Amino acid sequence: MNLSALIAHYGYAAVLAGTMFEGETVLVLAGYSAHRGYLDFAAVAGIAWLGAVAGDTFFFWLGRRHGQRLLARRPALRSRVEAALGLIDNHPVTIVLTMRFMWGLRMALPIAIGLGRMSWRRFAALNALSAALWAPLVAAVGWSFGALLTAHVAALQRYEHWVMAAIAAAALLLRAALRRR
Repeated sequence: MNLSALIAHYGYAAVLAGTMFEGETVLVLAGYSAHRGYLDFAAVAGIAWLGAVAGDTFFFWLGRRHGQRLLARRPALRSRVEAALGLIDNHPVTIVLTMRFMWGLRMALPIAIGLGRMSWRRFAALNALSAALWAPLVAAVGWSFGALLTAHVAALQRYEHWVMAAIAAAALLLRAALRRR
């Protein structure tokens, strides 16, 4: 099975799983794959919206139900959540609407919001709106990147699968290195 068949078969599942966490790289690659015809752009954006909402809702719930215990066991997360709490207290609506654009705080912010006083309904509505803006925007970056590359580098088609695999591997390695730190 070649890479394009793997993308067509597992691409949507990868988008769902990737966007439940900090999934910008996955979503940009999915947007590129949609441009190449391996995936449907509307489906990518819809699944990314679903994954982002589900992931942030889970982390909000985690903060609401288990936040204090989680912070006691994970000091690195505690410092990020405490920094986020100051922002949340001053600008709760702005933070929820922009949290998925704040790389590195994507999981910490919903946990911190769950620790705060915001109601689940208000969080859910703002989170859904934020994901509705984020998903097509980030996927469109991948689509545009694909259009730019296609227009300027016709020979890329022979190597695109390897380039996409290398980008995904580099993102995983970077994430693992940052997590180790």
